[in-house]
Amino acid sequence: MTETQTLANKTRAMDALERAAELAERGVSSRPVVLVASADLEPLVAADMRPLLDRVMMGEHADEGLDSLLTTGVLDVLLPEVKSMVGFGDGEWRHKDVWKHTKQVVCQAVPRIEVRWAALLHDIGKIKTRSIDEHGEVHFFGHAEVGARMFDKLERRRRFFASEEGLRSSIRFLVLHHLRASQYDGSWTDSAVRRFAREIGPHLDDLLCLSRADITTKRPEKKRRGIGYIDELAARITDLAKEDAKLPPLPTGVGNEIMTTFGIPPSKKLGDIKRALEAAVEAGEIPGQQESGFYLQFLAENKARFGI
Repeated sequence: MTETQTLANKTRAMDALERAAELAERGVSSRPVVLVASADLEPLVAADMRPLLDRVMMGEHADEGLDSLLTTGVLDVLLPEVKSMVGFGDGEWRHKDVWKHTKQVVCQAVPRIEVRWAALLHDIGKIKTRSIDEHGEVHFFGHAEVGARMFDKLERRRRFFASEEGLRSSIRFLVLHHLRASQYDGSWTDSAVRRFAREIGPHLDDLLCLSRADITTKRPEKKRRGIGYIDELAARITDLAKEDAKLPPLPTGVGNEIMTTFGIPPSKKLGDIKRALEAAVEAGEIPGQQESGFYLQFLAENKARFGI
């Protein structure tokens, strides 16, 4: 390929990406539809494409930008995992069109780059996991896990996030765990809520935002109920965190009583035992803030575990 041809291909591809970005941001573009092929995108590197793709993701009219990527052929070349969702659903399969759902989730998601990219990719695993049971019900068992692995392959191929490891990790985490918050139904114990918050860690707010955006039902009551559960979960996490910040997990003086009861002098071993007890409380295995005797009995019944 000559230098002139390479430049022409690159210009055509960049025009297609710019058109999609303009449509996503403003809903209109004066640029004509230009069909691109693999050869057109080949000269581009991730640094050329990511800024324009990010503009599509973050736009107020992101769905129009995504449709433009589809129309021009960019989606087919760059993100075939996403292209596979087009037309996947509705009709005989008796489940929502995954492409239409995905575009709605992207538009409904808060405009944070990791959330928007996760919204685009959260259901790519459905293509490989659809099954129909004996009652004709459609299932996508394990699609979150499959989707996370597909994202890994996509990233190895395109390296869109190679220079931003934190962003790549966040997107993958959100794809992998995007169903977790929607499993909450109000029946979780406080220990279960604490465990969820601990496992999700710094991704909590992003995950809850993605979960809200993932509710695309047209039934107002169902949507209200789904968002209500997520808001309730968020409130419980906040309340429990405030509560836990006020009260230490173990009562004052329990260290002295452990030393007296088991003949353990002030030492690293004593500290290890207390930390192990605190971990058991945090994990919901035993309740916190009980009388010292409760913890002494627990230690006595589990001496080998605590090295006593």
